[in-house]
Amino acid sequence: MSNIYTKSGDLGETGLVSGKRTSKADPRIDLYGEIDELNSRLGFAHSLLVEKKTYKNECDFLNKIQNALFDLGSNLACEAESRIQYKLPQIQDSFIEEIEKGIDQLQITLTPLKNFILPGGSLLASGIHLTRTCARSCERKLVGYHNETHEELPQNSLRFLNRLSDYLFVLARYANNVEGTPEIQWKPN
Repeated sequence: MSNIYTKSGDLGETGLVSGKRTSKADPRIDLYGEIDELNSRLGFAHSLLVEKKTYKNECDFLNKIQNALFDLGSNLACEAESRIQYKLPQIQDSFIEEIEKGIDQLQITLTPLKNFILPGGSLLASGIHLTRTCARSCERKLVGYHNETHEELPQNSLRFLNRLSDYLFVLARYANNVEGTPEIQWKPN
């Protein structure tokens, strides 16, 4: 990657991993653009955690998640039949299990929920909640893309996004707990 600008997309097309050109309005491009947005939001949440200097383990884990999101994006930028040819990294079962262990470790410190809570609290938790909702949006778009195209999805992609949003929900609760910010329960009108 020597030049940031190639001018090859100036007419509304972009290249896939295979070299095939496609419209920037193609649902595939929209989908991996959403994954990129999720990764950027995760980077913002990571920055908020780093500022606090008490979340080293969580910061390290978010770095791993960001790399996995890049892996997912690279797979989505490639036709299913070409993923093996280009040796694109896959999300492994062991990584899904690692996310589940991360959820379990954070939840140990939290009061079990008896009611729904409103997203928010500290600035840190609010940033994480925004990232969580973006993860859910990506999950919905991935399902929609599959339903529309019937293309085989990247390995563990749905499980990954589902667990990621769960992890982020618990991480937001954990951040509020560490920051001493009470959670606000949902009170139906």
